[in-house]
Amino acid sequence: MASRFHFTPLPIELPPAAKQQTIRTVNKDYEHIRAWISSVGAAITMTDLRGTGKSGDLCLVDTRTDQVDVTPVPGSDGPHYAPFALDPSPLPMNDYIAPMGCVAGDFNEDGRTDLLVYYWGRTPVLFLAKPDATTLDAHAFEPVELVPGPNATDGKYTGAQWNTNTATVADFDGDGHQDLFIGNYFPDGPVLDDRVSGGVVMNHSMSHAQNSGGKYICRWTGGNAADKPAAAFQCSDDAFPAEAKHGWSLASSSIDLDGDQLPELYVANDFGNDRLLHNVSTPGHPKFDLVTGPRDGSTPKSKILGNDSFKGMGVDFGDLSGKKGLYDLFVSNITTSFGIEESNFQFMNTARDQADLRAQLSNGTAPFVDHSAEDGTAWSGWGWDVKMGDFDNSGQLAIVQATGFVKGKTNRWPQLQELATANDALLDNPWWWPNVKAGDDIGGDQTLRFFVKGADGHYSNLSGRLGLAVPVPTRGIATGDAYGDGKLDFAVARQWDAPVFYRNDSPDTGSYLGLRLTYDTPAAAGPMPAPGSPAIGAEVEVTTPDGRKLIDRVDGGSGHSGKRSHYVHIGLGKGVTGPMPVKLQWRDRDGQVHQQTVTLSPGWHSLQLGSQAKEK
Repeated sequence: MASRFHFTPLPIELPPAAKQQTIRTVNKDYEHIRAWISSVGAAITMTDLRGTGKSGDLCLVDTRTDQVDVTPVPGSDGPHYAPFALDPSPLPMNDYIAPMGCVAGDFNEDGRTDLLVYYWGRTPVLFLAKPDATTLDAHAFEPVELVPGPNATDGKYTGAQWNTNTATVADFDGDGHQDLFIGNYFPDGPVLDDRVSGGVVMNHSMSHAQNSGGKYICRWTGGNAADKPAAAFQCSDDAFPAEAKHGWSLASSSIDLDGDQLPELYVANDFGNDRLLHNVSTPGHPKFDLVTGPRDGSTPKSKILGNDSFKGMGVDFGDLSGKKGLYDLFVSNITTSFGIEESNFQFMNTARDQADLRAQLSNGTAPFVDHSAEDGTAWSGWGWDVKMGDFDNSGQLAIVQATGFVKGKTNRWPQLQELATANDALLDNPWWWPNVKAGDDIGGDQTLRFFVKGADGHYSNLSGRLGLAVPVPTRGIATGDAYGDGKLDFAVARQWDAPVFYRNDSPDTGSYLGLRLTYDTPAAAGPMPAPGSPAIGAEVEVTTPDGRKLIDRVDGGSGHSGKRSHYVHIGLGKGVTGPMPVKLQWRDRDGQVHQQTVTLSPGWHSLQLGSQAKEK
């Protein structure tokens, strides 16, 4: 199985940094668990900033510098630029704010790729691409507040102290414009301010914690592409049912499960119930209903979708059957033997078809059943981000998972196990938590997992055989075709270590279909090429000559802290050479849903979506 894959690790060039650190400053109440509080923040996104039609650019958060760096993929095509850090000035900041993630999108609808950065210690910032920029550098982006308002005192940020750990982009209300989901982890407060004591808490339960930060749908209300570009969003938690407004959110994914072009939302929450939210919105009024999985007498409550008590750390959707044309999902949890042995979730879709799925969701049932134990994906380590992708173009998705927590020399698993069995009444007070300081180790030697499905339906972890099993804690995984060769590459953000790019040099791969799906609105004029505005949420279904239905979508940012490219990649298998019917479904800028079947040959294609799909 491993002979089908080969990945070459390449170093990622980073810009100079004003500081270097190996652990974060934290609130005085958190000092004895400083390494725990410092365990997240490494993030990475693959995107197209140069308009090359390839996923040749990276936006990454480096915890060692607290910079959000933009850099080209090693050896990628396009106009050369030196790596640089995004500059939020003149927006106010302070010394107790740290970036946690970067999400690509076209937030002012001018056809250029913008970047959303979210933080601990402040509300997110939009970095809008300037149409008059002549090269990619820090001056090529205009920083804009996502949540405007009085937020500065003496030039320092004093606004709302959101502690955000996940964000995703989708047209949630069906008005034809892309909105944002923002999920916070800690409740608002000075988590990283080492000058103060208090104003912070920990989770009040290991399995049902609700004392978290808030969740918001930020609905798009306008934008322009002037010399000083602008975009406006209105953020509210009104779209969520009461029981889903809280939860210590670490990951999210927006996906149209039932074919109505209103994307559902999955939110992975640490310390308790994940949430799958069925979209019942109308234009201007986003709204979700909570759905949960079915249960029989042999299934523990903790393995039911929406009723789990595990530590949701990452999530992704894909058709793991490779033929049925319905999405399954994979959720990362903590799965360490003699540590915290929960399990990952490989939730398989049991609906007959999309109509059956829609009917069940409307009745409050999510027809997904966990197959992780029997299929071999249940146990891996302290899981984080997860991405499904067809890396050998076989028509079958592999599963790549980041693992590991804190790297050091003193094993703290026994103390963590003791904490996990403590009385919930003690947990929200940091004083009761055992020491997790610099030098302590919890899963620090765990490695990436690369699960591949065998002929018997069982998955094997091939990371050791593929040279991917580096004993360093990893966080974000980004996928995309950086070189336009039809092979899916991936990049990995490591916590307190250098990120790495894995070029896909797999031999003898199958055929593929690559799609650049953008809206038909022209990009704003400027010196630099623009890739066009990605039609996030557009769905693709390919029917192969042997009758398989292969699906993918323009993803708005699934996962923990890694984000895949907006370009669609579908492996077709060997021997597929001729034209095939490709069904497209999308919502245009006026909010109208369209469906069209086009005939395409294997390879890369660029299509513009309006009232019709037209190949460029």
